[in-house]
Amino acid sequence: MTANKPLHSLLKQYFGFESFRPLQEEIICDVMAGNDVFALLPTGGGKSLCFQLPALARPGLTLVVSPLIALMKDQVDGLAASGVPATFLNSSLEHDEAKARLCGLHQGEYRLLYVAPERLLSPGFLADLKRWNVTLFAIDEAHCISEWGHDFRPEYRQLAQLRELFPSVPLLALTATATERVRADIVAKLQLRSPSCYVASFNRPNLNYRVDSKTRGYEKLVEFLASRRKESGIVYCQARRTTELLAQKLSVDGIVARPYHAGLSDVDRTKHQELFLRDEVKVICATIAFGMGINKPNVRFVVHYDLPKNIEGYYQETGRAGRDGLPSDCLLLFSGGDVVKYYQFIQQKAPEEQRVAREQLQQMSHYAETSSCRRATLLNYFGEKLETENCGGCDNCLDPRETYDGTIPAQKLLSCVYRIRERSGFGMGMNHVVEVLTGELTEKVRKWGHDQISTFGIGTEQGRPEWQAIGRELIRLGYLKQSVDRYGLIELTEEGMAVLKQRKPVRLTKPQTSQKKPRRRVGEIACDEELFELLRELRKRLADERHVPAYIVFSDVALRQMAREYPSNDREFTRISGVGEKKLQEFGAVFLNAIREHLKEHPRQVFAEESFARRR
Repeated sequence: MTANKPLHSLLKQYFGFESFRPLQEEIICDVMAGNDVFALLPTGGGKSLCFQLPALARPGLTLVVSPLIALMKDQVDGLAASGVPATFLNSSLEHDEAKARLCGLHQGEYRLLYVAPERLLSPGFLADLKRWNVTLFAIDEAHCISEWGHDFRPEYRQLAQLRELFPSVPLLALTATATERVRADIVAKLQLRSPSCYVASFNRPNLNYRVDSKTRGYEKLVEFLASRRKESGIVYCQARRTTELLAQKLSVDGIVARPYHAGLSDVDRTKHQELFLRDEVKVICATIAFGMGINKPNVRFVVHYDLPKNIEGYYQETGRAGRDGLPSDCLLLFSGGDVVKYYQFIQQKAPEEQRVAREQLQQMSHYAETSSCRRATLLNYFGEKLETENCGGCDNCLDPRETYDGTIPAQKLLSCVYRIRERSGFGMGMNHVVEVLTGELTEKVRKWGHDQISTFGIGTEQGRPEWQAIGRELIRLGYLKQSVDRYGLIELTEEGMAVLKQRKPVRLTKPQTSQKKPRRRVGEIACDEELFELLRELRKRLADERHVPAYIVFSDVALRQMAREYPSNDREFTRISGVGEKKLQEFGAVFLNAIREHLKEHPRQVFAEESFARRR
């Protein structure tokens, strides 16, 4: 371990951390040995450190390919606050500023350079790179190179040229979300040479997952946000118009919010993002255009106001909550109507895209309606097994839904599917089955003579939404199967036929009616809440003076540790997570004084020992 001592001292000196997170040290050592590396670390897992620390541990320039301008500025601001010589080059810079940074690069003043893929591959820039002693290429958000990924960007494909132009420089590919298929695609497209592959757990134990009905959705959203007025969060919507309407209504109802979507002007998008990053606006109502690469660690909640189109996107978006490891909430408002609406949208896609989109939507709706552990369902999608039966951090584990004897409604629906096929010789979609069950004389029902079959109108005791939900649960339970072609035809499985022929009992799940909060939340740091609020206000003032987001000064984790341990001198202050040499020099005295003044008026509180002490 002797060889790694410099890494640990650099980790504390610049970043204020005592230890590495899982896999970080192994990845860093592999990179420094000159090997190509593929690393999948979940959001908040510390991907950036895997290239930032090697850049400090040896001479030369580390070049980071990043897809978003906001992310580059955010990372460079954070590095500057920690005393790391880093810069970025992109279209947001004035000519003179870009020229000054290029001059600094020629003189070897920087250890890290952030660029977008388009600039990297321009001829003049490639010529400069050959003179700058590049020792590592770090490809962030590497899933963008794969057409099977959820955020494919064609310009990433050109990055394969780096292998040919710089054959001796190692490549580090990093992502937070990728299935096995996408992982293999990244390795192939970037031409990684016998790469070491690191895949961390997808489990985010500090996130609490919850799904609620979208009935009275806006009122539920207001109630949810009103109970978290001091916290920051994102509300994701599918349509641009929805983000604007929601932000407007929330602001009228006393919750200051701003919209964010690709249709806004660059000026408005940047302004709204800055307001959010600096805690001037607590809630951002956004399409999926917002969030990739957002480095804000104290996002305490993510709400999906509309159903996401696939689990990968949902996982990535919920992953923007709680990056600092503190407890955070993920709420999905679900409506069966969203599923129907998206199926209609899918029919407008190119034929070869429809099958994948339907399969993804089916997986997403199964997640939303499952009565099993949501965390286990998510992990299973990524090929990982949860070792416990009760995660203690999702609605289905905290407050298991009641089941009921659903044999009769199941038999009615299964029988209707059977009779439709018997009459027509082929199956129909779920909408049509429900229309027959509820006795609706539509043109299509008449055309196929389904108003003449024995199951026509036998389900009038329930409405269409209730039958749709039962139908989706029967698919999930394996009694029915639905084709993923454009027709979405429903067919009986062998298990479904057995229910009809052998009259097997069927248990169905009641809708969620109550929501219990976890008694003890993973990642929680008990502290002097009054002191925490005082330190939070101090941090905001210092950040505003420096024109940076508050988390650039200190994370919420650091503030909560200060409000728990009451450090009284420099030595004790350096034990706080995230306090490196530069932050001690710049902020130590003012925070220590604030704690000292607080203790003059308030008694010191004592808290039970917890294993959070060197939390990142």
